[in-house]
Amino acid sequence: MDKKLHLLDSFEARGTDGARYKVMAYEHLLRMDLVADGGDHWEPTGLSEYRLASGERVDVAPDGAMRVAATGVALHPTR
Repeated sequence: MDKKLHLLDSFEARGTDGARYKVMAYEHLLRMDLVADGGDHWEPTGLSEYRLASGERVDVAPDGAMRVAATGVALHPTR
């Protein structure tokens, strides 16, 4: 079973440390082997994740609050 990430969106955020961050939103895709045309067919799994452009994971709370997992810096979208 093959999986990959698909970029959905990116946006700028300001951290509580005063720094600016680029946040990337991804959805998880799963390869489907149901079609015999030889092409790659991918379906969304319903899972998503957020990461900084540098690759660090961003945790998103149910209320939408974002925090850099490694440092605890809270992020606020600037748009």
